[in-house]
Amino acid sequence: MNVSEQHRGRFVVRPRRDGATLVLHVEGDLDVLTAPTLGTHLDVALTDNPSVLIVDITDVGFLSSAGISMLVETHRLTSRAGISLRVVADGPATARPMRMMRIDEIIDLYPTVADALSGTKAV
Repeated sequence: MNVSEQHRGRFVVRPRRDGATLVLHVEGDLDVLTAPTLGTHLDVALTDNPSVLIVDITDVGFLSSAGISMLVETHRLTSRAGISLRVVADGPATARPMRMMRIDEIIDLYPTVADALSGTKAV
């Protein structure tokens, strides 16, 4: 197992640095069991002090309230630290629940990593 990857069942977080931007690609179900694993990766990411933190959850098959809460808490922490948090979410498993809960009014959502990197939000 690659040291930069952490597996929990079929849950994987892959960090990738792109200059001052850190991208965390999340794959699997983001629920009460796996949210702490993502939390650990987010804590490490914040200690690295990127100017932009992108959390790509497009390959998340199930997003629970625990996962959403983790993203909201991360938004609170990044706002205080002056870090731009951008969440890549697209489709019924990720973007839909976040929009239904109006999280998109708090956290910037992007349809693709390329859009998040450029800061271009979908209309």
